[in-house]
Amino acid sequence: MGSGFGWKLHNGGRPPLPGAVVRPDERLSWGRTIGLGAQHVVAMFGASFVAPVLMGLNPNLAIMMSGVATVIFLLATRGRVPSYLGSSLSFVGVAAAIRAAGGTSATVTGALLSVGIALFICGMVVRALGARVIHAVLPPVVTGSVVMLIGFNLAPVTAGTYWPQDQWTALAVMLFTGFALVALRGFWSRIAIFLGLVFGYLLSWVLDETLGKIHSVNGAGQVTDHWRLDLSAVRSAHWIGLPQFHAPHFSASAIVVALPVLIALIAENAGHVKAVGEMTGDPLDDELGTAIAADGAATVLSTALGGPATTTYAENIGVMAATRIYSTAAYWAAAGFALLFGLCPKFGAVVAAVPGGVLGGITVVLYGMIGLLGAQIWVRNRVDLSNPVNLVPVAAGIIVGIGGVTLHISKNFELGGIALGTIVVLVGYHGLRRLAPAYMRAEADAPLAAVATAPAAPERSAGERPAGE
Repeated sequence: MGSGFGWKLHNGGRPPLPGAVVRPDERLSWGRTIGLGAQHVVAMFGASFVAPVLMGLNPNLAIMMSGVATVIFLLATRGRVPSYLGSSLSFVGVAAAIRAAGGTSATVTGALLSVGIALFICGMVVRALGARVIHAVLPPVVTGSVVMLIGFNLAPVTAGTYWPQDQWTALAVMLFTGFALVALRGFWSRIAIFLGLVFGYLLSWVLDETLGKIHSVNGAGQVTDHWRLDLSAVRSAHWIGLPQFHAPHFSASAIVVALPVLIALIAENAGHVKAVGEMTGDPLDDELGTAIAADGAATVLSTALGGPATTTYAENIGVMAATRIYSTAAYWAAAGFALLFGLCPKFGAVVAAVPGGVLGGITVVLYGMIGLLGAQIWVRNRVDLSNPVNLVPVAAGIIVGIGGVTLHISKNFELGGIALGTIVVLVGYHGLRRLAPAYMRAEADAPLAAVATAPAAPERSAGERPAGE
C-alpha cells in the first residue's frame, strides 16, 4: 500500500455487511470514516490525558503529540498496522520518583526522551535480527515482572498524594469506576476510566456547591480549606492557542530510573502488533521492528517538546475488535481531531483541574490494573513459578522494586525502585538460567515453546467483552 494512502472503497462506502471486515487499506465513506476517527479519539482519551496529569505535564500538548505520533506510526508502517499512539502510563511511577528526588518537568521529559532513543535503537535491532531476539532477551517471565513492578510501585502515590485530598470522593469514584468496568457493555466499558473521571468531576462540583470547601491536604501537601474543583484557570484560558512547550533536561540518575520501562514498551508494542495481525489476518512479525522504532521516534519528538512518551493503545484495539473496521483512514481522522484538541488551551485547563480526590479513586483501580497486566502475561504464556529459575529472580525483583529497596553505588549514585527491581529480575533470570541444571532449563522453556506453537488470541482492553455480549 506504499505510504498508506489510496484506500479502496469498501462496500461502496456504505456500512460493512454483517460479518464483513474492513481491511487497513480500505475505507468507508469519508463521513463514516471521520465518525470512526472520533470514536477512536474518545477511546484513547481517558488514559491519554490522565497520564500527563499524573506526571505533571501539559495535557493539551499530550493530546496534540498523540496525533503527531499516530501520523508518524502510520507512515512508518506504511499503513499495514492500524494503531493509535497515546500517552504512556508506564512512566507515571518514573515521573513520581524523579520529582520526589527534586526533578522538574524538564528532567522528566529528558529521561523519557532517552528511553525513546533506546526504544528506537531496539526497534532497528529487531528489524535487522527478527522478532526472535525479543523472545530470547525478554521472555514472558521477565516482561510480566517488569509490568507488575511498574503498576504496583505506584501504590504509595495513590495512598500518600491523591487519596488524602478527598477520601470520600475517592471512594465514590473507585466504586463507580469498578461498576462501569463490570456492568457496562461494549464501548462504554472500554472508556470506564474516562467515565469515572467525569463522574468524579461532577461529584466534586456538587459537593462544593452543597457542602462548601473541604479541610484536607491540597496538591502541595498542605492542610488547608480549599475547593475540591478549582476552575479559576479554566475561566482565564483562551479558546485557541498553542500548548506550552519546554526543552528537556538530561540527568543521569533520572535516566537510570526511567530505562527499565523500555522493557514494558517493547512488550506493549509486540503484543499490539501480534493482536492486530491476528485480527486482520495479516501476519505482521516483519513489521514488529518498524513499529517499535516508530514508537521510539514518536516518543523522542513528543518529549523533545515537553510532552509525555507515547505507546500503542489497547483501547483502540478494542474499538477495532468491536467494529471489525481496521481502516487506517479512521486513524488519520483521529490524529486530526487530536491536533485540533491540542490547540484549545481551555480544554487543557479543564483537564488540569481534575481534583486530587478524583485521581485517588481512579488510580486505585488503574495502577492495580497496570500491575496485574504483568500477572496476565504470566498466565497467558504459562510461566511456571514453581521452577526456581523463574521464581527466585521474580520474587527478589518484585520485593526490591515495590518495597523501595535502595542500593548505594557511590556517594552520589544509587539504584532503587523499578530500576533496581528490573535489574534483579533481568540479570537474575539469565544468570540463574545459565547456572541451572538442564532439566530446570527445559521445564522453564517448555511452556513458552507450547505457546509459540499455539494461535494467539487478540488482546482485549480492560472491561472489554467478546463481540456479541
